[in-house]
Amino acid sequence: MYELDAAVTHAINGLAGHSAALDLLMIWISSIGVPLMVLAIAVQWWRRSDRPHMRHILVAAGFSFLLGLGLNQLILLEVHRARPYDDGITNLLIERSADFSFPSDHATATFAIAAALLLHGSRRAGLAFLAAACLVTFSRVYIGTHYASDVLGGALSGVIAALIVRAVYREGTRADRLITSIL
Repeated sequence: MYELDAAVTHAINGLAGHSAALDLLMIWISSIGVPLMVLAIAVQWWRRSDRPHMRHILVAAGFSFLLGLGLNQLILLEVHRARPYDDGITNLLIERSADFSFPSDHATATFAIAAALLLHGSRRAGLAFLAAACLVTFSRVYIGTHYASDVLGGALSGVIAALIVRAVYREGTRADRLITSIL
């Protein structure tokens, strides 16, 4: 299985270095993708249409994001996977990372947001965020900082977090009404 993961990772990262413009775009997507997605969620807080329901979805996306990253920290306590550039699989286009490779926090964060939107019935926005999540995770492999399985594992962490939040955080509860009435 490692051989397939390394081959897919190497093939994606092998696209790097042929176009300076594409390399810069992928670096930019990798670095700004998560903050832009978080900002896109945050600015919807003041959206006029169906405010209580939309706010519930936005809070669920935030909880999913945080839970997913928390799950990753637990996984990182047990899994100490080297980065693909440390194993000679990829050529790194950015600065080295100090932490372990599996799972990808970028993938977890972006897929948690997209999955939360989709699970709570915001189909159009959810699909747009899913496309953005795929682009961010692809960029992480392209720039050489993650194996393909790292981003798949991160995506799975994000989806699991969104499913847990969907099961626990119910719309219309006292806590939901309190949180969604802020500002």
